[in-house]
Amino acid sequence: MPVSNYPNGFADGLVIRNFPNPQPEAGKVFWVSNATTLLTGQRGGSNGNKGTFDSPFSTLAYAITQCVAGRGDYIYIKPGHAESVTSATALPFNVAGITIIGLGSGSKRPTFTFTTANTATIPVSADNITVRGILFVGNFLSIASCFTVAAAADFWIDGCEFRDTSATLGFLSIVTTTVSVNSDGLTYTNNRRKSDATTSPGPDIVVANTMSRLTVNYNKSIHTVASNNVAALLEHGALVMTDAEIVGNFVYSVNTDTATGAILVKTTATTGSGFIAHNRIRALDVALAIVVTATAVQYGLFDNLYSGDVGTSGVLLPAAGNDAA
Repeated sequence: MPVSNYPNGFADGLVIRNFPNPQPEAGKVFWVSNATTLLTGQRGGSNGNKGTFDSPFSTLAYAITQCVAGRGDYIYIKPGHAESVTSATALPFNVAGITIIGLGSGSKRPTFTFTTANTATIPVSADNITVRGILFVGNFLSIASCFTVAAAADFWIDGCEFRDTSATLGFLSIVTTTVSVNSDGLTYTNNRRKSDATTSPGPDIVVANTMSRLTVNYNKSIHTVASNNVAALLEHGALVMTDAEIVGNFVYSVNTDTATGAILVKTTATTGSGFIAHNRIRALDVALAIVVTATAVQYGLFDNLYSGDVGTSGVLLPAAGNDAA
């Protein structure tokens, strides 16, 4: 069979069928699958296998235990794979430098369903972990957070989807950091969330520590249940955020009151640095709509559009300033 070879590699990674395939590092590659459709010569997934393409492991948690911190290992999860996350310890992301990539599209993407307890979460406790291309489903009442980030810098979630199961079962937030830890470099890009649960849906990201280099770009967040004065995308309280980049996100919300909570970013911090630009927001507050809390004077705001009326295009919000001396 003819194959292609690019002798010097792809320095910036490679995109095949719209899916990013980064340049592999020096580490090992492991495969995970419990799908039942097998080709000739392939084994069903088992943690007693070697973790190869034809003899994959059956669980992601076990594959992570076979990785070595800092080696740059990759874990590929095959289409049709499905697991449940039942507790706060069932699936720890605790090996530094690993990349976890889900393969497949639509309903064939690897799917992780959160069940059993509202404390079920994926704890992240090691630096430089990346996860891509996975579908996460909330199937319990008021699951606090899909990911809980402890001392783990440069955690990157890219191209994933987050869904609630019903009007009562789902995620309150997607990523939550903990107090007084280094989670600098948190990156959340190209993801999609559909929040349907009625019990106090919260922002996609809740930051509980000072942070540098937060990146939240090109996500779509759809909230079908009102949670007035709760931001849909990001809350970081009074915590100082430096070098933040919040760009190109689309947010849909049915909130009718944003006067004290904003719709995109909520914070009481007045120092820090960063940019909030080119975001598109739809909500139902037509009286006193606020995209970013007024106290957030540390951010540079550019071209953020808000639509609160039926059938109208978004308006610049906050309004354009006058920098004339």
